[in-house]
Amino acid sequence: MNIRTLCALTAAFWISGALAITNAAPPPYKVVAGTKVDGQTLNGWRTWRSMACERCHGAAQEGGLGPSLLASLKVMSRDEFKNTVLHGRAAKGMPNFDGSKQVVDNVDNLYAYLKGRSDGAIKPGRLEEIGK
Repeated sequence: MNIRTLCALTAAFWISGALAITNAAPPPYKVVAGTKVDGQTLNGWRTWRSMACERCHGAAQEGGLGPSLLASLKVMSRDEFKNTVLHGRAAKGMPNFDGSKQVVDNVDNLYAYLKGRSDGAIKPGRLEEIGK
């Protein structure tokens, strides 16, 4: 391989990587300093708390009776998450929450909160709304 071919391949590699980063979807949450989040993500956190999800998934979402959501949200798509929350996984002990108005109304917000936790952007514990 000559130097010209090597340079062209290297440039193509870096450009394709830059395009992949540019085309990545923005996260579904906004967070400042790990504990201040946008209103929708805050509603997701409130839903998490009011449904007592920590009973199975742990207070810091690291798992317990149920799996770690920090690990699960690294590989689970938004649609898979919504399906699991709303329809459950009876064989694994996960109840369905499609009968809960709060969960149905906030399932995307719940995903945003848990995705932020999984990404390491949102710290465990109490959250506040950005700007308040």
